[in-house]
Amino acid sequence: MLDDARLSDIASSEASLRRFLHGLPGVDQTGAEARAATLATRSIKTTAKQYAIDLAISMIDLTTLEGQDTPGKVRALCAKALRPDPSDRTVPQVAAICVYPDLVATAKEALAGSDVKVASVATGFPSGRTSLAVKEADTRDAVAAGADEVDMVIDRGAFLAGHYGAVFDEIVAVKQAAGDAHLKVILETGELATYDNVRRASWLAMLAGGDFIKTSTGKVAPAATLPVTLVMLEAVRDFREATGRQVGVKPAGGIRTSKDAIKYLVLVNETAGDDWLDPDWFRLGASSLLNDLLMQRQKLTTGRYAGPDYFTLD
Repeated sequence: MLDDARLSDIASSEASLRRFLHGLPGVDQTGAEARAATLATRSIKTTAKQYAIDLAISMIDLTTLEGQDTPGKVRALCAKALRPDPSDRTVPQVAAICVYPDLVATAKEALAGSDVKVASVATGFPSGRTSLAVKEADTRDAVAAGADEVDMVIDRGAFLAGHYGAVFDEIVAVKQAAGDAHLKVILETGELATYDNVRRASWLAMLAGGDFIKTSTGKVAPAATLPVTLVMLEAVRDFREATGRQVGVKPAGGIRTSKDAIKYLVLVNETAGDDWLDPDWFRLGASSLLNDLLMQRQKLTTGRYAGPDYFTLD
């Protein structure tokens, strides 16, 4: 068990962080990929599939992170978050809307009175290549505008250069700047090169106080993959066993179909356990996934598919 004194010792210096992170068990690449592939073949039918689709909808961070985003686009996305299918009130709301900091106030106003959270990317998203002062200001601006959650990006260059202390200190500072807002730490796993680095970055983010660890910005390929998410789920499971603190996981980018989403839910259940099968602990970062979930849901309910243009575009 890692008690407070041991955690403080681990974080006390660059050398101690390095010793701890490089002392973590190595990831068996072949085993991780084979395990993820096997779980992806699980078949979910009828009632269980309906439950899985509704659960996946409730876990979505409905996202728009484009330079052409406008207040009108964000308000339309918020309307969809609240009523994903206006013809069916039994469809659950999504977990959150994720936008740039300058559009947080617009989203907050549109979602007033609902349980849908407002998440904002920050800290020089998506590259993270800016000063700590700017990252802290970016975070404080998002929270002041009403963000319930902040999605920060780590400095991958610093991490890959082995400057773990710098990355740790930056996460701690952003967590402090975020105040009561939940902090999701984006690892950008497509740039970390190895599963061992994904495991180390996951532990580093959790040791620094992250409330969630997130695979990707969605701007770098590959984004979320099942084997990478498996490694991160193992990390949060082992971290809770070691410290007693539960941390969430968010795969983001490239998850587009109901079949994809259900594969991730199976992965969560079989790796971390059903404690994580809740929007408080698992999210799906997506922009186009929701429509496919709605189409599959309607097929289960009515026996026929709606056309792809039946639901509003995200």
